[in-house]
Amino acid sequence: MSSLPLVSHVSPDSIIAWRADGAVTLRQFLAEVSQLVARFPAGSHLLNMCSDRYRFSVGLAAAIVAGKVSLLPSTHTPDVVRQIKVFAPEVFCLTDSDHYTVDLPQLRYPAMDVSQADACAIPQIDSQQRIAVVFTSGSTGTPQPHPKTWGALVSSVQAEALRLGLLRNTPCTLIGTVPPQHMYGFESTVLMAWLSGNALGHAQPFYPADICQALAAVPAPRVLVSSPVHLRALLDAGLALPEMALVVSATAPLSAQLAQDIEARCNAPLMEIYGSTETGLIATRRPTQSAEWQLLPGIKWVVEGDCVRACGGHIETPTAMNDRIAPITDEHFLLHGRLADLVNIAGKRHSLASLDHLLNTLPGVVDGAFYMPDEASPDHVTRLAACVVAPGMAAAALLAALRERIDPVFLPRPLLFVDALPRNSTGKLPRTALQALFQTHGTRKPA
Repeated sequence: MSSLPLVSHVSPDSIIAWRADGAVTLRQFLAEVSQLVARFPAGSHLLNMCSDRYRFSVGLAAAIVAGKVSLLPSTHTPDVVRQIKVFAPEVFCLTDSDHYTVDLPQLRYPAMDVSQADACAIPQIDSQQRIAVVFTSGSTGTPQPHPKTWGALVSSVQAEALRLGLLRNTPCTLIGTVPPQHMYGFESTVLMAWLSGNALGHAQPFYPADICQALAAVPAPRVLVSSPVHLRALLDAGLALPEMALVVSATAPLSAQLAQDIEARCNAPLMEIYGSTETGLIATRRPTQSAEWQLLPGIKWVVEGDCVRACGGHIETPTAMNDRIAPITDEHFLLHGRLADLVNIAGKRHSLASLDHLLNTLPGVVDGAFYMPDEASPDHVTRLAACVVAPGMAAAALLAALRERIDPVFLPRPLLFVDALPRNSTGKLPRTALQALFQTHGTRKPA
């Protein structure tokens, strides 16, 4: 059995994180990990709900050292928590919130005695140790577990660090707008800080002003790890931006125009990450230079008809992708939207991703998404609907603009105007959230 170090920082006094009260050294981090291990109850699984990224990081490291598995579902709704309890009946929750509402045994993140920061032996972790289970919501709505071993995660994150240029002599500080419980934030902020000699910022900013404040609170060079919805809001806010060395985006592909606007506004290169909860990161691209994605070393596609599977590298089990992938070479490919987003109305086909893109390029539209309701009956023609954030814009004007770009059969009926779309913390828009929105709000229908 091979073992791999928990962190790659070489000096006990190297900085691994920045909190509101300043820098945290590797020595202090490991001391806090040790103190938290001593407070853990006997259960073998924990739900790490710490919203502070540094506290999440300490909780994750403590769980790994203690041989416990961190459970990372996409949401913490009461129904999901009930299903998590079925998956792991002895699970307990680690939280740093004063408003604890989850129906699980609780361990409150404790105050730490930093004077104990003496010993600094870096734990060695068995590469086959299962350290986390991430969950996706399947077609039934039941969270689907995907276990992650330490060795596979180390391989993935180190390949990402090399591709993004984060293995350099001058350490960066990673500021993430995505939560550490999400696979993207988990890999690209927390594990990235541990395994590339960089540091993480403790904050989880959401609004543009908070993002600017979080960036300004740490020294340069800075890396912003974000998503399209956060980056677009940051651009629209027109605020003065602190200096950045790199911007990283994932959760949805960026348009070429938005990518160019981000690079120009941030005065930094923009790199996109492609992957999934099941596979972790598997490819990157710089969208201002190419529409093509490049696989990480060792990862390959296996094409079986319409099914494309990712395998090799850190992927322990060949995994079918939910996207329409067009391989160009062994290393490069194009994305053509989700397999499930193709709609067929009166024999005409379009992808929801493409329709969303067209909607969001209309002048006056701040945010928007198409929605395909469930079919009422085989004899009933189901029509597309759309939900938009377009202050001051009339429905007739928006529909007229859409008519110039799409076939009339794809015009939304109904068209719902709202103040904001119910996006989650990573900027994604679950279909169930859109469905609930249409069920509870009034609509405007085209004439």
